[in-house]
Amino acid sequence: MRILITGAAGFLGSHLTDRFLADGHEVLGMDNLVTGSRANLAHLAGNPRFSFVLHDVSRFIAVEGPLDGVLHFASPASPIDYLELPIQTLKVGSLGTHNALGLALAKRARFFLASTSEVYGDPQVHPQPESYWGHVNPVGPRGVYDEAKRFAEAMTMAYHRVHAVDTRIVRIFNTYGPRMRARDGRVVSNFVVQALKGEPLTMYGEGQQTRSFCFVSDLIDGIYRLFHSDHVEPTNIGNPREFTVRQLAERVLALTRSSSPIVSRPLPTDDPKVRQPDITKARSLLGWEPSVDLDEGLSRTIAWFREHLGP
Repeated sequence: MRILITGAAGFLGSHLTDRFLADGHEVLGMDNLVTGSRANLAHLAGNPRFSFVLHDVSRFIAVEGPLDGVLHFASPASPIDYLELPIQTLKVGSLGTHNALGLALAKRARFFLASTSEVYGDPQVHPQPESYWGHVNPVGPRGVYDEAKRFAEAMTMAYHRVHAVDTRIVRIFNTYGPRMRARDGRVVSNFVVQALKGEPLTMYGEGQQTRSFCFVSDLIDGIYRLFHSDHVEPTNIGNPREFTVRQLAERVLALTRSSSPIVSRPLPTDDPKVRQPDITKARSLLGWEPSVDLDEGLSRTIAWFREHLGP
């Protein structure tokens, strides 16, 4: 197949690019490098089945030649990014999704939307199944990301129903692993970098809020299976094992052998109190579930940061 991946220079986009190339496909990667990095794709230099286009998908997308798939992964995705880039986040979720869907329609390609567990907001149902409609503050500071993804899902389903575009939607839960950006506002990268540098680990509130952490290789496998499936409705992909943020901090300190203290900061506005995917659908439809446990995934992530973290 020949596929386009938007956001290809990002954390997830670059790993997804590797997976499609490993299976013999041709990949056109597209990114405007606002939050992505060329370094994530540097190992693909000279690969005849990979090409890169510097482009903002919020503007019209033109691609020559056939496409079999359009995978839309472009978006700021960490709290720091979408709070600093609120308008760009809204534009890539709305205009970018519209442009990517238009391209898929024109090329008769399968369209795959990277959505997020943030569509559930601060959930009142736990764990979160795909049937849950969410509890989101549309005018809060996090709303720019939450509502951009909710709009993107609605637009994707509209193109499916009106134009018969072959669509897939994944709702991605907290994911971590190599190629995360240092200090990007995600809890795993923040804790790992702070621990390795001997800095205090910044925890918000008392650390009793929960998250479910999926190692990137597991997530990419689930996404790849979903792309090749025939399931149109949104599908949760994430690790259902739930940890408090304090438990995560303690695991990072133990694995890095750091003596950094844990310091508490006020909770951000609309910060979700719980987050845990119901992956019943992924198990039954895709035969997928995560296999990398937290200690193994953290160890691999810490090793990567040790090698790539500057002085």
